Amino acid sequence: MGTWLPGVVVNKKQWSDELFSLQIDAAIPEFNAGQFVRIALDINDERIARPYSCVNSPDEKYIEVYFNIIPDGPLTPKLARLEIGDPLWVWDSVNGLLTLNEVPECRHLWMCATGTGIGPYISIMKTDKVWNRFEKVVLVYATRTFAEMAYQDFINSALNDHGGQFIYCPILSREEKQSMLPGRIPGLIDNGKLEAQAGVEIDAQNSHVMLCGNSGMIADTITVLGKRGMQKHKRREPGHIAMEKYH
Repeated sequence: MGTWLPGVVVNKKQWSDELFSLQIDAAIPEFNAGQFVRIALDINDERIARPYSCVNSPDEKYIEVYFNIIPDGPLTPKLARLEIGDPLWVWDSVNGLLTLNEVPECRHLWMCATGTGIGPYISIMKTDKVWNRFEKVVLVYATRTFAEMAYQDFINSALNDHGGQFIYCPILSREEKQSMLPGRIPGLIDNGKLEAQAGVEIDAQNSHVMLCGNSGMIADTITVLGKRGMQKHKRREPGHIAMEKYH
């Protein structure tokens, strides 16, 4: 049995009209980069909770979550209105299998995200483990518009720090911008344009693909990768694909 722990907002960033990050001071147990925590508010005498991936690394002091407002949702509009010093609740344990501990041995790690699905990958990239383990780390980040691409300063810093090891492939689906691929992740894998941009192949022998974001992207990408003999990873049946669905 777990329990709710009190937390307080210590920092807030608004990325766009709908995208926000909160840093939270709360005591939670150790976790692995890529896992998620449940955040809650008391609303109309009911505690409303949702899971959010930790953007912070396990070594950082504060919990950080990145989310978008769901207009008719019971929680996110209220979370977006919180300010520094406001209280909330944090569950006393973290969960999730989108971690490096679950990745079989391979040479190339592909981390594919849509929207707020970038969160767990930022956490993973803040650790030494990912850079010590893989020859190539490819981050694929797809949003509708460039204004929705958060954490660009961190990503640029990682590019400076990890040179040829780290490859960044941003994708826009509703506008065009120089050096960014237009389209959707599964289509760009299927037509070979994503691998051409990255200079790295996705194959069953050398690659593991993490998928985080909307369910449509995940389902379609699994189908495309299945054509290459790649399958979902299970502890009892090692595979090539791990996932975390956000909606």
